[in-house]
Amino acid sequence: MAYLLYSITFLVIVTGTILYLTRNHWLHLLPGHSYLYSHLPGTFAGDIEAGLSSNTFDLSANVEGGDSRAGLDDASKAQILAIMKKRRLRFDEARRVYMEQRFSANGIGADGRPKDPKFVSFS
Repeated sequence: MAYLLYSITFLVIVTGTILYLTRNHWLHLLPGHSYLYSHLPGTFAGDIEAGLSSNTFDLSANVEGGDSRAGLDDASKAQILAIMKKRRLRFDEARRVYMEQRFSANGIGADGRPKDPKFVSFS
């Protein structure tokens, strides 16, 4: 019985090591792997093609005007695309969720006012 246990353990360790060392050759064949390391678009036209535009956040004027900038912020793009894929949301909803997360991380409430108890507002 011990011989069988040791043989299976050795086989699993050897197989795992071989798979780990050759992962560059077969990892791209797995389903769902393509979006983990996808390249972000680098222009406004690429942002539109990636789905990072809508009626309320229109980038077509930038493309039509020949804007030569690199497009939207790469870190924000990556997080918004991740939210879109993870929660299956459209761009506007994913952008809203992203901004709420940023507001919360910076101590700002959902209504746009600071959460600081010492905050005083005169309106």
